[in-house]
Amino acid sequence: MEIIFSSRKLAKICSSEKESIRTWGKDNARRVQVRLAQLQAAETLADVIALPFGRCHALKGDRKGQFSVDVRHPFRLIFEPAHDPVPTKDDGGLDPAKVTRIRVLSVEDYHGD
Repeated sequence: MEIIFSSRKLAKICSSEKESIRTWGKDNARRVQVRLAQLQAAETLADVIALPFGRCHALKGDRKGQFSVDVRHPFRLIFEPAHDPVPTKDDGGLDPAKVTRIRVLSVEDYHGD
């Protein structure tokens, strides 16, 4: 999948080992890089959801339309489909098999809000 970032700052953090370590610590920085590589290697969101690691899942409530993958408890990598319009099934729900581009929004502990 193609990965874009929601901000230049996040792109800089994710593309620089030094910035990643400064922001998230050495272990989390490494794990973020692994997750980004796994997302990029997948052809579609459906492939990511089917993977046995990372626990990729759709979020609810005010985060509806976003997805999360585990980095290291409690941190998650948060992203959304970056299609306009978002691909849907006949019933109107998201079609993860057609999502080939994502926008990374953040790496955070969203349960700590």
